[in-house]
Amino acid sequence: MGLSESRFKEREDNNKEAESTSSQVQTESTVIKSSGQENDLFMCIQVDLDSTFGAHEVETTEDGTSAFQKIYDNCKKNPGHADLIPVQSFSLHHLPDGHRSQNLYDMIKATAELTVRIGVSMVSPKRPEFFPHTNVTYPFYNKGGYDKNRIGTGDITVFKYKKGFGCDAFGSKYNRLGKKYRRSYKRCLCDKCQHSKKPSKVWWEILFNTATHVVFDEIEAEHTSCRLFFDAPGSPKVIVDKVVVDFVSVEMDMCVLKHVTCDDTLGPRLSEIVKTRGELWDKVREEYVNLEDDKLSFIVSHPHGGPKMVSVGQLIENCKVGEYNDNVDITKLTYSTCTCPGSSGARVRCVGLDSTHVHNGALNPGQNYSSIDFCLKEHSELQSP
Repeated sequence: MGLSESRFKEREDNNKEAESTSSQVQTESTVIKSSGQENDLFMCIQVDLDSTFGAHEVETTEDGTSAFQKIYDNCKKNPGHADLIPVQSFSLHHLPDGHRSQNLYDMIKATAELTVRIGVSMVSPKRPEFFPHTNVTYPFYNKGGYDKNRIGTGDITVFKYKKGFGCDAFGSKYNRLGKKYRRSYKRCLCDKCQHSKKPSKVWWEILFNTATHVVFDEIEAEHTSCRLFFDAPGSPKVIVDKVVVDFVSVEMDMCVLKHVTCDDTLGPRLSEIVKTRGELWDKVREEYVNLEDDKLSFIVSHPHGGPKMVSVGQLIENCKVGEYNDNVDITKLTYSTCTCPGSSGARVRCVGLDSTHVHNGALNPGQNYSSIDFCLKEHSELQSP
């Protein structure tokens, strides 16, 4: 995947590949590779970004998950957490009237299965003093070497490779630019295979999409673990702790971590869920296609580092902060969808909006905000009156 490829170009190239929109939305974060692209992006910013930042929502704790209950009980942002629903308790009745669709419900549940708790136990000394192009202090600046546990949320995508040639969860060997999914290495790079005389020629690359203020660089990635399927206090511990940085953008606050495995149980399981989620997202979009101003939004995250929870709210504004070209705007989202510390990095889903924004923090009571991201102009008009 070339460093010059960008997600909005991928969206514009509709003739390259007859793929569903949803499958591409899930893979777009893997093809933004150009620091030059990021510089171009910020030359297009038309507003003062300082006012678009509030308090980040990375949770911190001295002793990992053992402190969860105390932190949860003492939460000042959402005492009682009435608007955060444990994923195992989430039902159709938690959706508002007009949205009690089985497809939407199933899509939220599939999203939950692909939501991960991200734990980081080191702060990189390379963190900047401010968010780019602002006077807003960057989280954990000047705390290099700080080993207090930090917790955020991430979202999974999966690719399968055989002898260096890959495909996405839908079986496509090409992205929407017509580029093949290809690696220079021809065998699995997992720990087991690196010490084997017969390394596997088939492997899966599991990508964890999160925010850069959660995992900043390779230094922090070396001290990062991702817990999968953490649905309840008694959930089995499925932990991935061998990850590398596949892509990072401080400007867009996007980080993609990569885990390579030839585990023919985990890889196919996750791939099937990614496919199911994509198919359901297409159905949801078709179902609500006539509701152009639909603002329903949902987030699945790990508040305070505990089991995953679902929140349903409304998009407040798809705020245009710049214009990239005639077809693409640069936007930040604000929304009422409930979050807490620990939710940073979670994917923000809006029924009427096709984008890959991730959650960043809280501006005011009842108003949260996302990362900066590209948005097609046809969608950037979706905002409050």
